[in-house]
Amino acid sequence: MTDSDAGTTTTRADLADALRAARDSYDTIAEDYTGEHPDGLGDGPLYGALLTAFADLVKEAGGGPVADVGSGPGYVTARLHALGVPVFGVDVSPRMVALARRAHPHLRFHVGSMTALDLPDATLGGITALYSIIHVPDEHLPGVFAEFRRVLAPGGHVMLLFQFEEDLDGRHLAERYGRPVDLRYHWRTPDRVAGLLADAGLDVRARAVLAPEGPSRLRMPRGYVLARRPG
Repeated sequence: MTDSDAGTTTTRADLADALRAARDSYDTIAEDYTGEHPDGLGDGPLYGALLTAFADLVKEAGGGPVADVGSGPGYVTARLHALGVPVFGVDVSPRMVALARRAHPHLRFHVGSMTALDLPDATLGGITALYSIIHVPDEHLPGVFAEFRRVLAPGGHVMLLFQFEEDLDGRHLAERYGRPVDLRYHWRTPDRVAGLLADAGLDVRARAVLAPEGPSRLRMPRGYVLARRPG
């Protein structure tokens, strides 16, 4: 085995460990999280407007299916469906998928990871990843964005929302809702995320910093980035 092979094996093992920790943690807190976030898109009407604009762009480009990646309880998937977009949810947590299926039996939800989507090339009209890339370690985020580009059809859009703090790289939680977890959060500014999307071959169409509106348990700015696969 070469040094390069050893490094690749280590990197893959690290990614597998991160995915396993996120899956097990969200399986543990799925009911509590769903109860706290019955419709957790954002803290005000601006977030709904951004999702509506995304749905309009998808329909304008041909209305291809949208993958809601990190779909959790399914509230974003359900909103996109109500906006007239064909959509399905993907989440790493089997328990979250089960709860989403129970709450939205008319929609499709699958267990899967954004790091390796079980989809053919160039088949999606859009991807939403709302508050889910925060659990991807820095060294693996370029691979996730390359995967997004692979499955997007030419002209397809990706919409990202994520929490961040300017002066911190992230945080680790060993407990949430009084339950043991192993959740690692990775903070990145919109400019940094936009740069990684561009490196993956996606055209960045918009980026912004959004302040939380109204009461919020986690008073942090939110990053918003919209990108498109050329074509």
